Amino acid sequence: MIDFTRLELLVGREALLRLQSMRVCLFGVGGVGSWCAESLVRSGIGHLTIVDFDDVATSNINRQLPATTHTIGQPKVSVMEQRLKEINPEAEIIALNQKYNAQSDMDFNQYDYVIDCIDSLADKAILLHRASASSARVFSSMGAARKIDPQQIAVRELWKVRDCPLGHALRKHLRQNNLEIKQKIQCVYSPELLDNKGREKLIDDGKLDPTSRVNGTVAHVTAIFGFTLAGLVVQDIINSQQSSGLH
Repeated sequence: MIDFTRLELLVGREALLRLQSMRVCLFGVGGVGSWCAESLVRSGIGHLTIVDFDDVATSNINRQLPATTHTIGQPKVSVMEQRLKEINPEAEIIALNQKYNAQSDMDFNQYDYVIDCIDSLADKAILLHRASASSARVFSSMGAARKIDPQQIAVRELWKVRDCPLGHALRKHLRQNNLEIKQKIQCVYSPELLDNKGREKLIDDGKLDPTSRVNGTVAHVTAIFGFTLAGLVVQDIINSQQSSGLH
């Protein structure tokens, strides 16, 4: 049996049992989502579904937990599933190697929490629209690229996120497509926005498509985004347990 002594010492037995009973669905296990998944399982979450369609690429190694020289070409969810089960063999880990989009059919009411770490704007918008109408509590990550200062990372409600291109584009897309958000969604973001200083060299070397929108990223920023999302979930579970009078 996995030893959660240090966690129980901090939060108490009842909170630990509550964490272990929660059902969480995480969309995207790349730079942000992979670290979020790891933190959730190490924090006692007993039921975690991870959804991602992508395979590990060499360009992922600088910032994504499942990416090593030995996992290149493997589905990210498969690598993460194995790792998470090694951390806690008793946890229920469901890995869905698929893309979430407008054609997807998923009942969000089966989860206590839904976490959005999707990059695609249209897919992100439809996920937040649908999940926010369910009984699940929803949290979301804004863009973690072109940032290097961890002290600027913050949490704000979706409609109050400022100086974030993805947040702005997401709100615009939601309004233009009449996609209502039916609950307050706390988002992790950073107003920092740096220039890609090495982009021209990468294009000249043939490592990037000149028409692509690839941006530079670093591990400590993507990881803190992911850990912060996990922290929001854990805090919400503990706070709701305390407010319900369970001690």
